[in-house]
Amino acid sequence: MDASRRPSGIQQLLAAEQEAQQIVNNARAAKSARLRQAKEEAEREIAEYRAQMEADFQKKLAETSGDSGANVKRLEQETNEKIEQLKQQAASISPEVIQMLLRHVTTVKN
Repeated sequence: MDASRRPSGIQQLLAAEQEAQQIVNNARAAKSARLRQAKEEAEREIAEYRAQMEADFQKKLAETSGDSGANVKRLEQETNEKIEQLKQQAASISPEVIQMLLRHVTTVKN
């Protein structure tokens, strides 16, 4: 009896080993597929993030460079207005300053 069971037992062991190997191979293939899918999703997310950051950068760059001409004109206008304001102030107090200087220069103190 023992001799007749051995081939059957060995066959069962071989079949179990093949089944286990098939399960391991399937698990490896599934893991590999999941890793590939995760890598593709990560690359897609990175590409989307990079595109968003690049768009934001280009938008900010366009805003700052586009306004530089307007900023220069605005600053020139403000500077010219301030110069005119100072000229007017100087012209308004100029006679008073001249009178004060003449008074001090012509006054003799002993």
